[in-house]
Amino acid sequence: MRSGVHFKVEGMEKLIKDFDKLGKVPQKYVTSASRKGMNVVKKDAQASAPYDTGMLRKGIVIKGERSHSKGKKVYRVIFDPKMNDVFQKKNAAGEVTGYYPVSQEYGFFAKNGRYIPGYRFIHDSLSKNTQKIEKTIVDTMQTKIDAELRKVGLK
Repeated sequence: MRSGVHFKVEGMEKLIKDFDKLGKVPQKYVTSASRKGMNVVKKDAQASAPYDTGMLRKGIVIKGERSHSKGKKVYRVIFDPKMNDVFQKKNAAGEVTGYYPVSQEYGFFAKNGRYIPGYRFIHDSLSKNTQKIEKTIVDTMQTKIDAELRKVGLK
């Protein structure tokens, strides 16, 4: 499912020029910058998640996906699989019939058949923080690349 979130990256021209000076960008800089960007979403999602026992907020984590291409790192905001014993609803036979975090994000049907809409706290956290995420990623990359250029003696 694709999100309708689009943004323009300011300061990207300077970043590209510095990339050219440096040659290739170390993967650890990309990883660090993208993780910091997704931490913005994670913190906002935790702050806006519905609160009953606090377990939902504690269960929001970010997980990095493995990539085979250099210079790319993708992080996802997910619910901690280690907390499935808390999040999963089981019937009398022990079969999983519901997953609490997903029902809170997207909504669910009540026993009487009425639809209860979700809070969309993760989706909203991403869409309302795109400028902050972009700025965090660009600033982190710029800081790391400037430090590397100084270390190599190009700046």
